[in-house]
Amino acid sequence: KILLLKNITQRDLFMELVFAIALFAFSAGITPGPNNIMLMTSGVNFGIKRSIPHLMGISLGFPTMILAVGLGLSAIFQAYPFIHIVIKVIGISYLLYLSWLIANSSNKMEGKQVSKPFTFLQAAAFQWVNPKGWIMAVGAIATFTSVQQELNSQVITIASVFLCVAFPCAIVWLGFGVALKRLLKNERQQRIFNITMALLLVASIIPMMLPPTTH
Repeated sequence: KILLLKNITQRDLFMELVFAIALFAFSAGITPGPNNIMLMTSGVNFGIKRSIPHLMGISLGFPTMILAVGLGLSAIFQAYPFIHIVIKVIGISYLLYLSWLIANSSNKMEGKQVSKPFTFLQAAAFQWVNPKGWIMAVGAIATFTSVQQELNSQVITIASVFLCVAFPCAIVWLGFGVALKRLLKNERQQRIFNITMALLLVASIIPMMLPPTTH
C-alpha cells in the first residue's frame, strides 16, 4: 500500500511538472518572436504548402536544441561565457539581415521569383542563431531540472513537451499568415505588410540587445 501511494505521488508530481513545462512552452511559443513573425510572413508570401518545411524545421529544431543545451552545451557556456556572447552577436546580426530581406521581398518581380521560403534545414539551423531560442532553452533547463533527479530524463521530458507544444503554436502563426494573404489584395499591400513584419522582427530583437537588469 505504501509503495502504491509512493508511485501515485511520483506520477502526480510528474504530471504537475509536465503541465508546468507545457504552460511555459505555450507562453513562449505563442507570443511574437523571430520564429513566429517569420513563419507568418512565409504564410503570406508563399502559402501554407510551401511553408510546411519552415514550420517543421521550427517544430523539430527547437526541441533538438533543448536536448543539446541540456545534455552538455550549458556546461560549455558556463566554462566559456564568450561563446554564448559570440552566438548572440551572430544571431542578432543574422536577424537584422533577415529583416532586410523580408522588407525587400515580394512574390514576383518582372515575372520571376525573387525570394524562397525557408527549407527544413534552414529553419532548424536558424534555432541556433535565434537569441530568443537560447533564452527559452536555457531558461527551461534552469527552471525545470533538479539536481536531486537524473538530468538526462528531465531534459528529454522538457524537449518532448516542447515538441508537442511547438507544433500547434507554429500552425497558429502560419494560419495567421495564410488568413492575412486573403486580405492583401495587391502587391503594394503585401509590400506594406512585409515592411511591417520586418520592423516587428527588429523590435523583437531589441530586448535581447539590452543588458540584463539587476535588482
